[in-house]
Amino acid sequence: MPASVLAVGLDPATVDFSATPELTADVVAAFIDSQLQRLRTLGYEVHRCLLDPKDIAARVLERLLEARRHDCVMIGAGLRAPAQLLQFETVLNLVHARAPGAKICFSTNPSDSAEGVRRWV
Repeated sequence: MPASVLAVGLDPATVDFSATPELTADVVAAFIDSQLQRLRTLGYEVHRCLLDPKDIAARVLERLLEARRHDCVMIGAGLRAPAQLLQFETVLNLVHARAPGAKICFSTNPSDSAEGVRRWV
């Protein structure tokens, strides 16, 4: 059975990209899709959880963590931004409480999600 990865990040449709006009929700969504497909190509079972930055409770994440076991949870860079501190803490605490056996990983740049996962799984 392949290792299961839950990729958690901000839903690009809910992000304000006005400070970075070269980015749009569609561009970011396509890039996320390509990174997740790369993980699938490497043999991982991948699930995605896109959060609304205004939903601090992250109920959707809680449901996904309870629905199945994940070997690794990848937390995206948008959630690690200073403006998302409360959301980031909520995600970490939910993963800790609902998936205590899962490894937590991060990417170091927009194109190395697989390397983050491979460091731990």
